[in-house]
This record gives sequence, C-alpha cells and structure tokens, in this order.
Amino acid sequence: MAESTVWWVLAGGIVAVELLTGTFYLLMLSFGFIAAAIAAHAGATMAIQLVVAAVFSSGSVIAWRRYRRAKSSGASANTNQDGNLDIGETVQIDLWQSDGTSTVKYRGANWSVATLEDTAPPTAGRYRIVQVVGSRLIVKRS
Repeated sequence: MAESTVWWVLAGGIVAVELLTGTFYLLMLSFGFIAAAIAAHAGATMAIQLVVAAVFSSGSVIAWRRYRRAKSSGASANTNQDGNLDIGETVQIDLWQSDGTSTVKYRGANWSVATLEDTAPPTAGRYRIVQVVGSRLIVKRS
C-alpha cells in the first residue's frame, strides 16, 4: 500500500471518529494527515511526511485556539449581546419609585428595572437595556 494511501485512510478514520465524538481537535489532526498525504504524493520521505503532519496538526490547533481566544469578548452572559438578545433594546419607563427602581412591561411580562446612573434621580423616558440580572433589567438613559 502506498504511503499516501495510508495517510488518506488515517485522515478519513480520524474524521469519522471526530464525527462520532464531536472532538473538534481531531479535525485539526486530520488536517495534518491530509498535508502528509499531499507530501507523500509529492515524493517526500517518511521523515518529511511525519514532520509535515506534526507541523500542520499543531499549527491548526494553535491557529484555532488563537482565533477562538480573539473572538471571545470576555463579557459575561449578562452583558454580552451575542448571548442575550435583550441587551441594546429600549424600554419606555414612565414612573420611577423613590428607591430608583421601576416596573416595565417588556416582551409581554412585567420586569423589574434599575438604572446604572446613581448621580441623579431617574426621570421618565426611553432607556436602553445594558444588562439583565435574573428578572431585573439594568438600563441606561438612551
């Protein structure tokens, strides 16, 4: 059996195992095996094929981890608009209580509301949701 065929079979086997387990890093390993198969087709020695497989596999893993780390915003789920679609929406608040809270009808339910601005007593108007803590909306004047 040709060396390139062995690499292709290994790559296919790793992809099959990845599909069964959902371990995304196995897919990165298969990239290395595919690169080694291409190197074998090009006539590289077994030592070069092993180096190519190692470099491409580890390079794929490192590139993926850097991409995920860069994409991660680091914001908590309470303030991250990607995780909570309420962030950024606006609500109309007509009456504030003396303790700086209010109740507003939002998405068909009554929500407790508090504001981030502690400097002055809140006034009626439109507010933008900046955080959701349990069933309480934290808002800021929009």
